[in-house]
Amino acid sequence: MPRSLRVAVVGAGPAGIYAADALLKSAAAADPGVSVDLFERMPAPFGLIRYGVAPDHPRIKGIVTALHQVLDKPQVRLFGNVDYPTDISLDDLRAFYDAVIFSTGATADRELSLPGVDLDGSYGAADFVSWYDGHPDVPRTWPLEAGKVAVLGVGNVALDVARILAKTARELLPTEIPPNVQHGLEANKAVEIHVFGRRGPAQAKFSPLELRELDHSPGIEVVVDPGDIDYDAGSVETRRRDKQADMVARTLERWAVRDVGERPHKLFLHFFEAPVEILGADGRVAGLRTERTVLDGTGDVRGTGVFRDWDVSAVYRAVGYLSDRLPKLPWDIESGTVPNEGGRVVQDGGGHLTSTYVTGWIRRGPVGLIGHTKGDANETVAGLLDDHANGRLQTPAAPAPEAVDAFLTGRGVRFTTWEGWHRLDAAERALGEPQGRERVKLVEREDMLRASGA
Repeated sequence: MPRSLRVAVVGAGPAGIYAADALLKSAAAADPGVSVDLFERMPAPFGLIRYGVAPDHPRIKGIVTALHQVLDKPQVRLFGNVDYPTDISLDDLRAFYDAVIFSTGATADRELSLPGVDLDGSYGAADFVSWYDGHPDVPRTWPLEAGKVAVLGVGNVALDVARILAKTARELLPTEIPPNVQHGLEANKAVEIHVFGRRGPAQAKFSPLELRELDHSPGIEVVVDPGDIDYDAGSVETRRRDKQADMVARTLERWAVRDVGERPHKLFLHFFEAPVEILGADGRVAGLRTERTVLDGTGDVRGTGVFRDWDVSAVYRAVGYLSDRLPKLPWDIESGTVPNEGGRVVQDGGGHLTSTYVTGWIRRGPVGLIGHTKGDANETVAGLLDDHANGRLQTPAAPAPEAVDAFLTGRGVRFTTWEGWHRLDAAERALGEPQGRERVKLVEREDMLRASGA
């Protein structure tokens, strides 16, 4: 009887778990014994859901329920707190598995070439998100002395950063924020947050629902300048063919014509303002200079030569994420992705890298919503199974499942398991219960490992 297919997935965020699910469903009829091992560098699974989604978005975090159902399947195993390539390399994985899928996502800030970007008080949004989401590998404190703050970018991450800065610690306390984040936000002095986009309302990348949620806080007054509501032929066409873009524009139009209320924290959404310099004094952020832009007829903009200086003392750059380069794999430095064809990794000299695949943001860049990675997973898995059916996969030297456990144990790796996640989950829920909260997230890696029984 032929041996069942064994696949390793590096990265146990949504993209990796969707790939495991797609593989089990697609191969079930021909190979009911197919199995998947997920390797995750954090002690806990779920990646972006746990460490990239704002804590006041329980609706998005509800996706975890669906991911749980995949990880509950007996054909799936989790190896947490295992770092690629420090703890296990590509050559090691090839010794144990027929194929390897990388789904490591994107966690770093994309660089922004702007004078003053290195000033004290200029921050990457990804770093701030990691702090308020309790990532174990970032500092436990965050400087929140600025009363007036600028956020560069008009995507959902920019909204998250602006909203967290504008909300009070009391308002966020019912969420899963850990104590260090709560204490940090209690000292937050921000009362005026300015979000800047170089193009217009029709080009904003906000999700309609996330934008509307911005106005739900009783302490946040969202302000839009009526002069920023403008469209050209390209913008009109965008609204006509993109329902979400039209919904965003309609929301912004409504906010632009209403009276400004008395809520204590003001959140300004500025359009047609292109950042050109972060101004400094004594090595610290002292302002932001923007150039007014106008639409050029295509939906893009051109500068007008009219500049304005904004009184802010902190700047958050939310201009996109970037994936970390993966050793032993080819790399496209411009897009920050692994070159691939339908998820099959393409070598530098051409041709597919045997038994090696990518899915999610490491495959196509950090664009789209979480659900979009399902399509990636389906296409990548289809290519993998086609290679398997046509004898194009390599044969592992040690395919027995217990060989992986023995290898990691021999390396002294303190790995966590799916059962360990259930223990960690119970520990966090127990911390939240006395306060009437769903959970309080553990931050220190050692605390997570101990609670998981690693």
